[in-house]
Amino acid sequence: MSNTAMSNSKHAATVVCPVILCGGSGTRLWPLSRSGFPKQFLVLSGNEHSQSLFQEAIVRLQNLGQDVDQHIAIGQTLVVTNEEHRFLALDQLRELQNNLSSQSTALEVTLLLEPIGRNTAPALTLAALQAEDGRSDVQLDPIMVITPADQTVQDSATFTKALQECIATVNSDISKNTIAILGITPTSAQTGYGYILRVGPPGAHGDYAVKAFVEKPDSKTAQQYLDNGNYLWNSGMFVMRASTWLQALKAFRPDIFGATETAWQGKSIDSSSNATFVRPDKALFKTIPSESIDYAVIEKCPGSQFTVRMVELDAGWNDLGAWDAVWQVGKQDTEGNVVSGDTVLANTKNSLVHATSRLVTTSGVKNLVIVETADAVLIADRANSQDVKEIVSQLEKSGREEKNLHRKVARPWGWYDSVDEGERFKVKRIQVKPGASLSLQMHHHRAEHWIVVKGIAQITNGEKVITLKENESTFIPQGQKHRLANPGTEPLEIIEVQSGAYLDEDDIVRFEDTYGRS
Repeated sequence: MSNTAMSNSKHAATVVCPVILCGGSGTRLWPLSRSGFPKQFLVLSGNEHSQSLFQEAIVRLQNLGQDVDQHIAIGQTLVVTNEEHRFLALDQLRELQNNLSSQSTALEVTLLLEPIGRNTAPALTLAALQAEDGRSDVQLDPIMVITPADQTVQDSATFTKALQECIATVNSDISKNTIAILGITPTSAQTGYGYILRVGPPGAHGDYAVKAFVEKPDSKTAQQYLDNGNYLWNSGMFVMRASTWLQALKAFRPDIFGATETAWQGKSIDSSSNATFVRPDKALFKTIPSESIDYAVIEKCPGSQFTVRMVELDAGWNDLGAWDAVWQVGKQDTEGNVVSGDTVLANTKNSLVHATSRLVTTSGVKNLVIVETADAVLIADRANSQDVKEIVSQLEKSGREEKNLHRKVARPWGWYDSVDEGERFKVKRIQVKPGASLSLQMHHHRAEHWIVVKGIAQITNGEKVITLKENESTFIPQGQKHRLANPGTEPLEIIEVQSGAYLDEDDIVRFEDTYGRS
């Protein structure tokens, strides 16, 4: 176990398996969130030392084991994410681990990689199957604590206490048929959330019986729910044993269970640094019906053999479903503005202004969202920030690359930034991590010039392998096999100038690749 609660407790510790659902593209936070770099990996606080939403979710669940009096031991952390985001997740996990000062909070992480998104029910099933596979004793049935990776909570202590009550609720049921859910205390008549109807007096752990789940209401019904006092927002955060989920899924959606289990049986496993990658069979995974946790199982549980209990959470929770939500949870100045980056505001009120790559100024405006990136700028009325999804839809129909990728693109070996391009040329700034290398590759339609501006480069150019230092350069002819590597201990930066008739990223043939892309 990675937490000292097991060894310090006089009683047997409850083994908890954190499950982070890290899928989704967060299109309502475009242009900052894109499919190639979705919102869960963003730092939205504006503080360079702050954590991403994904990192915050990891830390919140690790904190469950910090109070030894609760007798909670944190087992393996399971992150379910898309195959193409695996190195984003891995980099942020490494960064998080480096910032953890206590060895007792060492992260033991397994990344479950979906080849294609099939919604949250199959994602959770992968986690439950892995939790079952990871048993160290046949009697051990770990309690999964499940949370999306893209939410924010302002009061961490209250959040931890509520989840501990959920764990105690599940742990006290010897029949193993209980599912606990966090219900969010509503602060307004929201139409964008599903609601939970609770009944009866609270149980021993502050938990209520759940009578029903109701869909997103219209504004009049939402106000009625708020006035009633027994309707709470559905947070999408659950606590249950791995066996409970699998049994419930078998009962309500045996098609999803069967298809996911079959794909799981064909899994492959490999590792990188301190993390393990588990990949279900790609072809079989694509046959799994796409469904959410709620629709597949949770909403069917009331009145069945599976009991749903709800613990109320009032801790400044927000799912950051639109830019207006980011403004609401942000640190507002005396004029009600939330700013990030290089900004100058005059006579501006109740606005969110986010600058990424240049100075952004405003004058005489109010209630706006302004988000600047290197290749796109969003200006929207805060009240209509949900409509950003329509912009993304138009970009997709037009085949615009700005929907998917930033100008600066993360890669497992580092990143590249396309700083300029025109007819028959493109200029990139490239950074390679210490010890990392690009694939051995070639291009049919372009040649490349490389100039080292920082660090040491080891370059394979045809049959030759050369080492270049700062201010030295080389030329890669069209059709030549080549590779760029960083043998040093500091980041390597180069300027790449491409020239040719076709310069898109798909003009690449890989012969060898450290990251499994050849």
